Amino acid sequence: MIRSMTGYGKAMLETPQRKITVEIRSINGKQADINTRLPWICKEKELDIRNIIIRRLERGKIDLTVNFDTMDSESAPVINKNMVKSYFSQMKEISGELGITDDAGLLAIVMRLPETLRTEKPELSDEEWNRISGLIEEALTMTDLYRLEEGKAMEKDLNKSVAAILGYLENLGSVEGDRISRMREKLMTTLNEAVGSENVDRNRFEQELIFYLEKFDINEEKVRLRKHCDYFQETMNGEGNHGKMLNFISQEMGREINTIGSKANDAAMQKLVVMMKDELEKIKELTLNIL
Repeated sequence: MIRSMTGYGKAMLETPQRKITVEIRSINGKQADINTRLPWICKEKELDIRNIIIRRLERGKIDLTVNFDTMDSESAPVINKNMVKSYFSQMKEISGELGITDDAGLLAIVMRLPETLRTEKPELSDEEWNRISGLIEEALTMTDLYRLEEGKAMEKDLNKSVAAILGYLENLGSVEGDRISRMREKLMTTLNEAVGSENVDRNRFEQELIFYLEKFDINEEKVRLRKHCDYFQETMNGEGNHGKMLNFISQEMGREINTIGSKANDAAMQKLVVMMKDELEKIKELTLNIL
């Protein structure tokens, strides 16, 4: 069963001190590209959080947000009285030299200077970290379930496209028909018009014709394309995550389809090749989002 790299998960918990919300969003990516938005109290655990995400989601562009809605008293900044007094004393001295007497205005200026306010930063307790890590695990579980559901829908679309390619491949046999005979007749007509039928060496012509027509034979490509399609479906239905492998197989399918197109030399066959390419593009687009 395949998994999409697109996912979403959310988990919440309310405690007497704060409301904690964890949100995870993921989209496709070649590697694990993790972007975290954490409260300052969780910064020391960022590496642990990243390791948890990689272990559960493996790869993709992943955004994790942890929000704290804290009590007002807990987050209220404290005035740094010593710093304010020092600033004010210096500003008043300068104001006296300049003849400025607006002390209230000076205080407003002082309060905008650096380090006049400070916020107490308690350390993250083990109990609180256990709560946060539990919420992250819960959100990751939801994200993984989302990925599974997306994967089921993608699997249906992939099977549909592979079946369509195999169908067009079967139709190639019916439209191919006497293509070689038509090409032989065309070459003979062109040669007769160019040098005259009495000047044509039939034995040499047949030898050269065999060599020439071998370049337009597509039986090997048809066999390889069919095997690639079977291998694609086998890989898709196997255990584990095979997104990169499926992408590689789709590239091999594309090579065979392109070769068939270059050898076709027939309008009806070219039409089928174009339709196969259309289905292959759908497959490639989907495999880029498979884990």
